[in-house]
Amino acid sequence: AELLELRKRLNLNGPFIVENGAAIFINKNFLPEKPRGAVWQDGFWVKSFSSKRNYWLGLIKKIAPEYGHLFESFVDMTLERIVELTGLTEEDALLSSQRQFGEPLLWKGSEDELEKFILMLRRIGAHPVKGGRFLHIGGDCSKGIALAWLLREYQRQHKGVTISTIALGDGKNDVSMLEIADTAVRIASPVHKPPELERTLKLYTSNKLGPKGWTEILDQLIPESVFFSSSKKN
Repeated sequence: AELLELRKRLNLNGPFIVENGAAIFINKNFLPEKPRGAVWQDGFWVKSFSSKRNYWLGLIKKIAPEYGHLFESFVDMTLERIVELTGLTEEDALLSSQRQFGEPLLWKGSEDELEKFILMLRRIGAHPVKGGRFLHIGGDCSKGIALAWLLREYQRQHKGVTISTIALGDGKNDVSMLEIADTAVRIASPVHKPPELERTLKLYTSNKLGPKGWTEILDQLIPESVFFSSSKKN
């Protein structure tokens, strides 16, 4: 729900990956054929990599007696609380609360307690991922897995086409995507250091924060990118 509104505001019409790689939504005319493993849902081809939200809420409920005092779950937050934590407007906060595949938690305990909590979650089948603000509880998925699948599917249906990718992110949940993209951009955050990556080539880190950092680096990259040169050929 949140990304549908953002796409309208930004006038975007391409595929979009949601909830840390839990699923990819592909508009009907983006690919000439039905994507492998995708189902038709709400006007999009949807390829999912995770169980639905209710499954993870069930797991969280099981561990609440022992750990519930150490976190706040998105599903239990008031709209005002989500606004307070995210800085979103009430309208956007309402959209962001409509999760489909996973559940964000606000951790309130210590780092040692968090490590034990994450290990316990993994033992019962969850794959927690640290984001910029929240701990995301979901399946064995990532933005990198989702991006890799989308690239393979696009290449399968457009043989002979050269693809170049730029990934931008500021949190640990972006690492898998940043590692596999042709060009990786770490966006500076006001609340934490840029995520650590193994790669060293074609790696940029913005000086400016947030959206300004995004613009700062893309203004440098896009005029020299494959997208710009290929548009001249076409």
